[in-house]
Amino acid sequence: MSNPANAKSKSGVTGIVRKLISGFTGIIWTIFAIGHLAGNLQLYKTDGTAFNQYGHFLESLGGLLILAEIFLVLFLGMHAISGIQVWLGKRKARPESYKLYQSAGSKSKQSLASRSMIVTGSVLLLFLVVHVLSFKFNIFKPADVITLANGAQARDLYKYVWEAFKNPVYAFGYTFVMALLGLHLRHGVWSALQSLGMMKPKFSPVIYSIGGIIAALVAVGFLSIPLYIYFS
Repeated sequence: MSNPANAKSKSGVTGIVRKLISGFTGIIWTIFAIGHLAGNLQLYKTDGTAFNQYGHFLESLGGLLILAEIFLVLFLGMHAISGIQVWLGKRKARPESYKLYQSAGSKSKQSLASRSMIVTGSVLLLFLVVHVLSFKFNIFKPADVITLANGAQARDLYKYVWEAFKNPVYAFGYTFVMALLGLHLRHGVWSALQSLGMMKPKFSPVIYSIGGIIAALVAVGFLSIPLYIYFS
């Protein structure tokens, strides 16, 4: 006969492991998002040279780029699966909390961001698939080829992005999803650091505030691009 205490202990350890995986992979993807944003900000340079050179540089990495993409996909899968498992575990433990939320007090980090993690995460996952198909594989529209200053042939990604964001569906759809990214990161950064044990209780308010700043900067940085292009 199984021991209920042992089963409960095992379940607790499993829950901790899932949170660690979710936290670690979430931090990796947050760092990637910041780096990706830094590259995308080259779109503000009007001649397009800098952005096309940036895109060509990434593609010229060849096998290293493919390896990085494989790891990113693996981390994304791990993050999604562990996040869903954590959410299901919380729902099973406290089913009433998913029907009616009460005020959790001033010290609680319960918020719209924390309650909507499963929703925002699902939308972001679907968006990533569409985004990669659109801008990496150009399946909806082929990209023009240009010659860079060094003589190399490259895709004219600058023109491709500008044409895409002149479409109101893509421009405002992208803007909406980036707002959800900010909401996801608002709780995700703080939760990830907490799960990884990188935060003492006395630092929690500071880290929570920093997480909010990072989320806002990343979201505004990304969503400003389609709005800038569309209204230019």
